[in-house]
Amino acid sequence: MPERERELVSAQAGLAAAVAVESGPGLGEGTEPVRARGYWEQVWGRFKRDRVAVASGIFIVFLILVAVIGGPIAATILGHGPNDIFFSGVSDNTLLPVGPWTRIADPVNGGTTFFVLGADGLLGRDEFLRILYGARVSLEVAVLSTLGVMIIGVALGTIAGYFRGWIDTIISRIIEVTMAFPALLFIIALAATIGNRLNDVTFGVFGQGVVTLILVFSIFGWFYPARIVRSQVLSLREKEFVEAARMVGASDWRIMRSHILPHLVAPVIVVSTLAVASYVLGEAGLSFLGLGVKLPTPSWGNLLATAPDFYTGQPWLMVWPGLAVLFTTLAFNLLGDGLRDAFDPRASVHH
Repeated sequence: MPERERELVSAQAGLAAAVAVESGPGLGEGTEPVRARGYWEQVWGRFKRDRVAVASGIFIVFLILVAVIGGPIAATILGHGPNDIFFSGVSDNTLLPVGPWTRIADPVNGGTTFFVLGADGLLGRDEFLRILYGARVSLEVAVLSTLGVMIIGVALGTIAGYFRGWIDTIISRIIEVTMAFPALLFIIALAATIGNRLNDVTFGVFGQGVVTLILVFSIFGWFYPARIVRSQVLSLREKEFVEAARMVGASDWRIMRSHILPHLVAPVIVVSTLAVASYVLGEAGLSFLGLGVKLPTPSWGNLLATAPDFYTGQPWLMVWPGLAVLFTTLAFNLLGDGLRDAFDPRASVHH
């Protein structure tokens, strides 16, 4: 071995010995092993660092609990239901609904009953209970409409993006027609013609008008998730794992089901949270115009519709359902933003 090479080897051996001495008796001894983190663990790690998104998620869980069990519990405690009429809930002097924290006579059960947020109008129904039960109705419309649009949108978007060609052309034209269709005019015409018959379809569990809104939102709202899914599938179908599946003889439907759809979970979840917020607003807007949920079924929209009649004397009748709509849509939008950042693999782990 030449002299220069012997010097290099000796220098490297000396450096290794120095590192071993500094590191202790065993190289790497006393250090914790590095544990690989899975995709969902990284997503959860990014999400829980977003305090606004976590707070929004907690609020949404609380809202769901209120919508499912809060109304019946409150009705049991107060001793009356959301549709019970109390003529004593209207002031004899001003002919206005009584205000918050008011105790009124209960001629049916005897004694008195308590209105936490006052009465909702001239029929003297409990505003607090109607907001709680209205949360259930509004969430039924929003969640089931979102489920409908996601099923249609994901199915058509996946088929269009994967097969391309004339199938993609036909579905894309249908998407464009749906986008350009005047949905509000159609809803008005529907309400004026067969709206009453459709509103009577409740399946024994929904209020009047709920099924109609779910169908309308599902028919006219699927194009947005379809466009997003189509763009994702156009990229995914060119990936190596899809080519490998084709090479081993997997059918197109198996590739879409087993290899394409699992990669669509992240955008579908994000779009779904944002869609729920938009349909809460949609239900409130249509019910406010008299085209949505019908009385006596309570919803935030029809509570807002009756409130302007008393805006000078009892302005809080607009405040309570308005705040409910505001906080709910804000929570779903902030949760969607947080999930979008959490699912983004380019987000910094130490953000």
